[in-house]
Amino acid sequence: MILDQVEVASVERLSPSFARFELAGPALADLGCEQPSWDQRIKLVFPGSTGRLPDLDGADESWWDRWLEQPEAERGHMRTYTVRTVRGSGAERRLVVDIVLHPEGDGVDLGPGCAWAARAAAGDRLVAIAPRRGHDFGGIEFAPGAARELLLVADETAVPAVCSILEGLDRDARGLAVLEVPHAADAEALAAAQTAPAGVRVVWRPRDGAALGSLLEQEVRRHLGLGGGHVEVDDSEVDPDLWETPAYSSSGEPVAAPGEVEGLYAWIAGESKVVTGLRRVLVNEAGLDRRQVAFMGYWRRGVSMRG
Repeated sequence: MILDQVEVASVERLSPSFARFELAGPALADLGCEQPSWDQRIKLVFPGSTGRLPDLDGADESWWDRWLEQPEAERGHMRTYTVRTVRGSGAERRLVVDIVLHPEGDGVDLGPGCAWAARAAAGDRLVAIAPRRGHDFGGIEFAPGAARELLLVADETAVPAVCSILEGLDRDARGLAVLEVPHAADAEALAAAQTAPAGVRVVWRPRDGAALGSLLEQEVRRHLGLGGGHVEVDDSEVDPDLWETPAYSSSGEPVAAPGEVEGLYAWIAGESKVVTGLRRVLVNEAGLDRRQVAFMGYWRRGVSMRG
């Protein structure tokens, strides 16, 4: 595991809602993201109210406890992101991360990661917790096995993960990717720079005022031939830590016996309430087997995520 300070080498505004950060630092020479990295998760720690970064020098596998032990104002804010790509090698190795900015008027409270990203500039420093080459790290959920068809569904927070997945797929892959973003300008800019196999249809759906997740459900129903309709999910039914994959269940459901996935494999990530509704569509209405799906709540509207 890499746990060290890194520096912003460059910032690129991709669209109204997305910015790209290229991070540099000596420790990244050992960054262990073998291509493709799929939906590889990492953690970034931003400065707290003191403006300083937490002292994690010499921390080992108990880094989480070490971080929590520090005063809240000094330990900063930790958030989880996806490795968008890795560039260069050795001392020139760069970790690239895309961060959602949530422009004013989106109706979303700015979290510490978003607030930092909105004002960050080259030279700013933060702490990265990422995989080290040759060491187990985890953080990859995309596991289609021998599936013949893919269904990738994401709101803006999971767009970087889906774009990374699409770029790593075999050129004969087939399926559908549905990406919901806040604005038409986001869709136009990101679609122009995104690549996918010819057999994977990529649908960009800008909300432009529509309800969060509503366009995702429309496209999923259309793709699976389920007709119209909408799944209502009560707030009390939402697990803010929603994470359901063939190998893990945040709700404690029995994990399915290992086996090769055939037919359709679905990877769904985004706001937890939206993902809960999509899970019901795919499992209850479409009848997908647990081994065919991964449902991940990347965030929960109105709830501050801790890490």
